[in-house]
Amino acid sequence: MSDAAVIQAIDSPATLFAVALEIETDAVERYKLLAEQMETHNNPELARIFLDLARAEGLHAEQIRRAAGDLVVEPRRGPIGAWRTESPESADLISAHYLMRPRDALLMALAGEERALAFYSGLAAAGNDALVRKLAADFAEEEREHVELCRRLLLRYLPPAAADADDPDPPLAVD
Repeated sequence: MSDAAVIQAIDSPATLFAVALEIETDAVERYKLLAEQMETHNNPELARIFLDLARAEGLHAEQIRRAAGDLVVEPRRGPIGAWRTESPESADLISAHYLMRPRDALLMALAGEERALAFYSGLAAAGNDALVRKLAADFAEEEREHVELCRRLLLRYLPPAAADADDPDPPLAVD
C-alpha cells in the first residue's frame, strides 16, 4: 500500500485515533523487546534507555486515548499494515545488536520519530477530512517535538571511534 493509499484510508477521526494508538502501542512493544534483548546481552544501560523510550511512547498512547474523548479507540493495524515496519514509529529490530550504545538507540528512536512526523505531516497535507487533517497536524507537531528531543539527547553521546565498532566475537550463522 502506498503512502497516498494509507492517507486516503484514514477517513475519520476515529480511524486516525485508532491508527495513532497502534503506532504508539507498536513502539512500546518494540522498545520493551529491545530492552529485554539488551538485558540478555548484559547491557543494562541500554536496557534502561529502551525502557525509558517505551514509557515515553506509553504516555503518548495515553494522551491519544484521552484526546479521543468519547470515541471508542483500540489499536488497529488496518491502513498501516503494509508499511516496512508495523508502523511508522516502530523501532527497526534488524538494526539492533548486542554492542549497541546509547547513541545507537537514540538514532533508532530518531528514525522512528522522523517516520511518524512524515506520516502525520503527509496526512495533514493530503487527508480527505478537514478534522482528520487538523488532528494530524497536531500529531505532527507532537512528533516534531519528539524529533527535537531525540536530537538534543544525541548531543550527549559522541559517535564511537571506528575501532570501537569492531565486534571481537562476531555471531556465527547456524544452518
